[in-house]
Amino acid sequence: MNVSQLFTEAVLSAPSGQLTLRNRTFLAPMCMYSVDARDGVPTPWHQVHLGARAAGGFGMVIAEATAVVPEGRISPEDLGLWNDEQVEAFKPITAFIKSQGAAAGVQLAHAGGKASTYGWLPRWVDQGLTGSVPVADGGWVTVAPSVTSIHGLAESHELTVDEIQESVASWAAAARRADEAGFDFIQIHAAHGYLVHQFLSPLSNTRTDSYGGSFEGRTRYLREVVAAVREVWPDEKPLGVRFSGSDWVEGGWTIEETARLAVELRAEGVTVFDLSSGGIGAYHGPTGPGYQIALADEVKKALAADADERGVENDAFVTAVGMINEAQQAEQVLVNGQADGVSIARAALKEPNWAALAARSLGEPLDKTPYAPQYWRAHW
Repeated sequence: MNVSQLFTEAVLSAPSGQLTLRNRTFLAPMCMYSVDARDGVPTPWHQVHLGARAAGGFGMVIAEATAVVPEGRISPEDLGLWNDEQVEAFKPITAFIKSQGAAAGVQLAHAGGKASTYGWLPRWVDQGLTGSVPVADGGWVTVAPSVTSIHGLAESHELTVDEIQESVASWAAAARRADEAGFDFIQIHAAHGYLVHQFLSPLSNTRTDSYGGSFEGRTRYLREVVAAVREVWPDEKPLGVRFSGSDWVEGGWTIEETARLAVELRAEGVTVFDLSSGGIGAYHGPTGPGYQIALADEVKKALAADADERGVENDAFVTAVGMINEAQQAEQVLVNGQADGVSIARAALKEPNWAALAARSLGEPLDKTPYAPQYWRAHW
């Protein structure tokens, strides 16, 4: 019998099916800034990085922010899913992830006004290269819902309504390619100050047309993206969204708005919600172990209350993320009912076998410990 909640199976619902995970640990998407050819095509590094965490026992392995168009990349060295070459390069990666017992997810993304920046790696930082990449060095003019200086980056082009519609279509095209590449799950990146979040937040969206102003206007772009993706993404595969639950700034995007939108998106076919925070301008929120768990708790409660009010089963799945480093800490999040799963980021960079080691730490029997059989002599 399972001793822990963290290592019970998890079921992610979809409109006409479900995805069962071997446990409730998610590898959070983390940018590697490692496509040296700058063509968005995954490399052996990505296969090793993601494959090692799949072999290390995670239930879901989510590939880093993967741009839906070239100008949507955070850095020139980011992954993409805007052409068939990228699809073909992803296929062996997703196949290996699944061969190790994990599900393969991808975070589709568009960085908007925070695109075309130097990757956060020593090779750039040590040269003092941060912020926007000049066009002469491979950068590009970015796009955003509004012209703003809040990001401290090069000025963006303000999207026209026609360009917004073209952008929505690009998300759907990338979702089709994600399916062709073998991914089981898509997470739409609506956090960290990137394009979707830029539309959501009053701090970065000052539009006066139907894509700005009110809650309905500021959330319109994401709702259209969700509808477009859900239309082409197979009905048996779950769809998720990563939110910045709060800007942590007065007058910004709030956890109350996040919870409201999560409930609305659940009705549109989104069943998995991951709660991060911040990303618009300077960070003003809390820090420390588990500092974002309360945001996941708030959204989980809102989704449960909505299901209860409608008299239906609550099939939404909420994950918490943010300095969840220890197995006992992750287990407590689930025991307390604050989330249904945990996303592990920096701790998984240090330890690819985080999930397997967590299972042993929580007293799971050896035959329930998700480690690669080739590593049996590690004496788990």
